[in-house]
Formats: sequence, structure tokens, C-alpha cells
Amino acid sequence: MAAGDGARRRGCCASGGESSLFPEESFSSWSSYGRALLETGPRLRERVTARSLESAEVNEVRGRSGADMRRTLTWWDLMWFGIGAVIGSGIFVLTGQEAKEAAGPAVVVSYAVSGVSAMLSVFCYTEFAVEIPVAGGSFAYLRVELGDFMAYIAAGNILLEYCIGGAAVARSWTSYFATLLNHHPNDFRIHATALADDYSRLDPIAVAVTLLICLAAALSTKGSSRFNYVLSIAHLAVIVFIVVAGLTHANASNLTSDFAPFGARGIFAASAVLFFAYIGFDAVSTMAEETRNPAKDIPIGLVAAMTLTTTIYCVLALVLCLMQPYTDMDVDAPFSVAFTNAGMDWAKYIVAFGALKGMTTVLLAGSVGQARYLTHIARTHMVPPCLASVHPRLGTPVNATVAMALATAVIALFTDLGILSNLLSISTLFIFTLVAVALLVRRYYVSGETSASDRNKLAACLAVILAASVATAACWGVTAGYGGAAGGGGGGGKTKTKEWVPYAVTGGAWLLATAFLAFGVPRARTPRTWGVPLVPWLPAASVMINVFLLGSIDAASFVRFGLWTAALLVYYFLVGLHASYDTAKALAAENDAARVEEGAHKAGRDGN
Repeated sequence: MAAGDGARRRGCCASGGESSLFPEESFSSWSSYGRALLETGPRLRERVTARSLESAEVNEVRGRSGADMRRTLTWWDLMWFGIGAVIGSGIFVLTGQEAKEAAGPAVVVSYAVSGVSAMLSVFCYTEFAVEIPVAGGSFAYLRVELGDFMAYIAAGNILLEYCIGGAAVARSWTSYFATLLNHHPNDFRIHATALADDYSRLDPIAVAVTLLICLAAALSTKGSSRFNYVLSIAHLAVIVFIVVAGLTHANASNLTSDFAPFGARGIFAASAVLFFAYIGFDAVSTMAEETRNPAKDIPIGLVAAMTLTTTIYCVLALVLCLMQPYTDMDVDAPFSVAFTNAGMDWAKYIVAFGALKGMTTVLLAGSVGQARYLTHIARTHMVPPCLASVHPRLGTPVNATVAMALATAVIALFTDLGILSNLLSISTLFIFTLVAVALLVRRYYVSGETSASDRNKLAACLAVILAASVATAACWGVTAGYGGAAGGGGGGGKTKTKEWVPYAVTGGAWLLATAFLAFGVPRARTPRTWGVPLVPWLPAASVMINVFLLGSIDAASFVRFGLWTAALLVYYFLVGLHASYDTAKALAAENDAARVEEGAHKAGRDGN
């Protein structure tokens, strides 16, 4: 406990107003910084292999925030945060688009497939959140299992995801608000003709909404939770109305006459798009530090939220498909147009109101989650440590909340964001994949206990699982043009047979690698309280599905993802690497009687 107190005192000092932006030794003078840059190679080798210990993440690293976050949340709060974070406006747009263009009425099955895929990631996040209950979410999990460097790359993508995702939702908020008032969205935006087209529609309403949500998130986590589940309940009431009113205009023939017109390929193609309607639950894992009983509350809250969300999505999709033929659906506002065609034009305002409520809860949950990610990243000094401060009276990370809100507001003010939508998907799926891999590493490898032979077997299995997943995604992309989504036309039997041969090969490789991991490599660790069932099968399936979905994203988005990652690396080599190295060195010196990292041999202590 004394070590934790020491870290807490140092964290307060590091976060104080009298300290420089980067108080570490490497930045104390230009000559010190120059020497640090000359040591970039050795420092990088040390940080790439350094893995933080769980006890360090939970105690010493958390202590750098000065005050503790208040433990006020229960499974009830987490469940509603999960629902609020996930169910936004996407369900009201994506359903019609994918039913008409990809899956037909079988879009209901597509939602179910996407829900199962998302649940696999929920399981992985839940085990980590229970075992390592800190605000850092996936950043902390990856620091413990995959090391400092991989955690940093994930962290940069997490922050990008939250900033751009929040800005996109804030601008959509303006659009639905305009619909409620019978206006075009651009009526509420300022046209700055001097700026480029993609940045010329200034959106002050999006900025105002973002800052108001930030204020709520900064004042009280428990208060934000209450506000969230009140809004979420109102949103569910709108959904109930849509279901009941829609069923009064149902026609079973719309569903059964041609249920899957585009075949299995269409169902899975739609699943790849609809998966993104489930994104947002990872924000809940960042609230583990504020949960009263993480071992009980986190599994119940997260799994219940995802179960309810999947059920709601499938029911709404079913109702829409019963109301009108999939060929007549509007791709932009399917529910509103369906009600208009049924003689209930006034119902479009209720749909818009529901979407507005949903986007408000998405913004609130995102604001809470992104601030906690940034707080824990700042605790490691990869970004300025002043952002790690927790307000002693409010018990919330005010500095991080304001910083993320300002970044989101600036992007929301200027940017159209259309070209960046797929970049968000890449970041999210990339992180989900890393968390699933990290869970397999956690179960099968413990430093100092796992033999070199078993470690090599684990590495080989992971390599085959990843390679098979990438190959499957590549096959999907290459064969996408064979026969079209509908697979129609005579004489296509041989083509279809050949089309599925590569999947048999890649799927067989995945199956053999996962089976060998299950029966040929001994487990090194069992969860203390709650664990993912059917390991390694479920985490390996999560890897396969996430990589498969990555394969559905356009090449231009991967180029932008590469450019963003390159920018992250530049910052890391110039700043983050040296700040985190000095922090690890100081922490090791403070805790010379106990290990705080694995694999770090030069950060102020002897290796073993």
C-alpha cells in the first residue's frame, strides 16, 4: 500500500499546475532530450518487450491520478450505459439500406449474425474488465498482455475512433433536430465559402451539444448514468411504438415471398455492415474502476446490454420487412417512409425523436468512455500527465473529459466526415482483434512459468489463426464478383463449388490451429472470478470474424489508416517513447522491492 501511496503522491505532483507539460527527465532540457533521442533504439527495444503487471495497472498506475474515481455504478447502470452507447440512429438507416441492397428480408438473420459476432468481443472485454478493473479499458489490457508498444498503437486508434465517431454523431444530431422542425439540416449550419467543400458547413449546434454532454459527464458519473437510463428508457418507448404500430400494418407475404433473394453471400455482406451498429459497448469496460462489484456487475451489465440490443435490432428489422417489400424500402429513412406509405406520415416525427434520443445517449456514453481511456493513457505519461488528474470532489477525470470534448467539438464544427466513416470501422475492428489475441495470450502464457516450447507453440497457433483469418477475408474479396450477390444464372454450379474451396482450406487451417491450441498447449492461467467460456474457440472465432469484417472495408480507408498509424509512430518516437520510458524507470525505482513490469531489463532495475 505504501508503494501505491507513493505513486499517488508522484501522480499528483506530475499532474499539478506547476509542472511542465512533460515533467520527465528526458524533457528537462534540450541536451537531455537530445541524449534521449540518441537512445531511441535501445529504449524502443526495451518498451516493445515490456509488459505491465496487473498489480501495477490496478495500484501504482491508477494512483497517478491523485484522487480515486468514485465506485457508484452497479450492473443496472452498466446495462443502460451499454444500451445507450450502442443503440443510436444506425438502426433507423442501415436496416433499409442493407435489406434493399444486400440481404432482402434476411436482414433479420444478418442482424443476428452481427449480434453473435459482437457478443464474442463482449466476452473478451468482460473477462479483462473483471480481472483488471481500471479506467484504461483495452489500452490497459493490451499493456498487460501484448506490451507497451502495441497498447500505444491501439490507444491512438481508440482516441481517433472516439473523436471522429462523436463528431459524426453530433452532426447527425443536428440533422435529426432539423427534421423535427421541418427544416433541411443545412438550414442550421453556417456556409463558410472560403473553406473546402468537405469543411465549409459549420455546425454550431453540434458543438453546443458536444459541450453540454461534456459538462454532464464531468460533473458526475452516477448523475450521467441516471440521465442516460432515463433517455434510454424513452428511446425504448419509441421503439415499442414503432414495433406495435408497424405490426398493425404487417403483411406476412412481404417476408416470406422472397426471404433471401441475394443468398448466403448477401446475408454475410450485410452482416459486415450491420456489425457497426453494435459498436460502442467497449466504453462500458472503461467504467470498471467506478463499479462497486466488478466481478458481478460487469458480466451481468455487458452481456445483458448486448442481448437486449441484438433482440431489439432483430425485432425492428422484422417489423420493417413485414411493413413493405424490401424492393420498396427507402435507403435513407426506411421507417419514416414505411409509415408514410401506410398513411401514418406523422409517425416520422416520432422516429426522428427516437433517433435524437438515441444519439444523445451515444454521445453521453462516448464522452464518459473516451475520458477514461485518455485518463489511463496519461497515467503512463504517453500523453501529458496532467490529463490523468481526477477531481478530488467530483471524482471524475475533468481534464481528460474537457480535452476530448474540445477535440470532438472542433472536428464536429468543420468536418463533413463522410470520407472518415470507414476509418472508424478499421480502428474498432483492429482493437477488437488485438483484445481477442491478448485474451489467448493471457490464458496460455505467464512469464517465468510457461516453458519456451509451449510459448513457441502458442505463437505458432496464433500466427496460423491470424493468417487463416486474413486469407479468408482475402478470398471473400476476390470471389465477390463471381455470380453476384444473388448467385443467379444457370451453369453456376461449378463456379459456386470452386468459390467455396478456398474457404474450406482457410477454415480448415483455422480449425486445426485452434484445436491444437485447445488440446496441445497447456493453459497457464484460469480466471479468478469470471472467464470467457469455450477458450480458445470463442476468442479465436472473434479474431476470424473481426479480420473477416476488416476485409469488407475499401482500400482507400486502409491507406488513411496507415497514414494515421504513421503519424502515431512519429509522435511515439519523438515523445511518447521517452516519456513512458522515464516513467517506468521512476516507478521501478520507487518499487524496487516488487516487480512492476515483465520483460523490461533497463528501466532502472535488473532483469531476471
